[in-house]
Amino acid sequence: MRAIWKGAVSFGLVSIAVRLYSATDEKDIRFHQVHREDGGRIKYKRVCSIDGDEVSYDDIAKGYDLGGGEMVILTDEDFAELPLTTSRAIEVLEFVPAEQVDPILYNKAYYLEPDQTAAKPYALLRDALTNTERVAIVKVALRQREQLATLRVRDNVLVLNTMLWPDEVRAAKFDILDEDVTARPAELAMAGSLIESMAADFNPLSYTDNYREALQEVIDAKVAGREVVQPEETEEAPAAAVDLMAALRASVERARAARGEEPAEATKATKTTKAAKAAVEKEEAAEPTPIKKTAKKAAAKKATPAKKTTAAKKSA
Repeated sequence: MRAIWKGAVSFGLVSIAVRLYSATDEKDIRFHQVHREDGGRIKYKRVCSIDGDEVSYDDIAKGYDLGGGEMVILTDEDFAELPLTTSRAIEVLEFVPAEQVDPILYNKAYYLEPDQTAAKPYALLRDALTNTERVAIVKVALRQREQLATLRVRDNVLVLNTMLWPDEVRAAKFDILDEDVTARPAELAMAGSLIESMAADFNPLSYTDNYREALQEVIDAKVAGREVVQPEETEEAPAAAVDLMAALRASVERARAARGEEPAEATKATKTTKAAKAAVEKEEAAEPTPIKKTAKKAAAKKATPAKKTTAAKKSA
């Protein structure tokens, strides 16, 4: 790996010289735009929209659009005067519990490698973060921009996770959620049963990018001159659920079948299903059908006045 940044982690009076490496590598298959007839690469020219002349990199500046056709031009000198106090330092601001950092703030991950002379303080910070179960909130300047980030431990290595600033996260506002939409107890119990039937320990290696693999096969087939065969659809799109409880029950059974479990097997999911069924029966008893209401009325007619009074008192 090639280091993309060199500097130091600074917390208190301790300074740790480190190198920064990108911790992730996107595996997307990338394409070039080409001429369909002969495969020639499509090139783009930097052309000024006013005079139509091609512009060299040396004559390009950054412009901030004010709207209405007005533009503020900023040069390299303008950016050089900006106060980036953390230009060569990862400044620790505070240490917080890891669970308090909302994952939506995380952006990109980097590994930190210590210099030979900084191995001991590096290990000190790493072990201290592990023992206290906290992460460091830091500021760092990367690519001419000051960023908020966290320092945490992964596989015995310090990892820097750059973060979005709070005002970069959009607020979730959906009018439909302002309505009083609630699930029935029976539905919640059945949903819990479905979750238990699909419960597992997370193993990222068990998941694959099926689209990328299929696309690579198409490319390999083109290279080898083979005929590209369109794979057949193996699964039909699920139909829209009409009865929520029925859909939940079917989902539980499907999840069990996928795991090779018998319907009557005494698992935790089965116990939850029984609880869900009990909740359904309880809910049905609380909301009697017209037949049950008719039967109650018939029984009430046969009952004596004294019994009616007693029943009325009990219901009161």
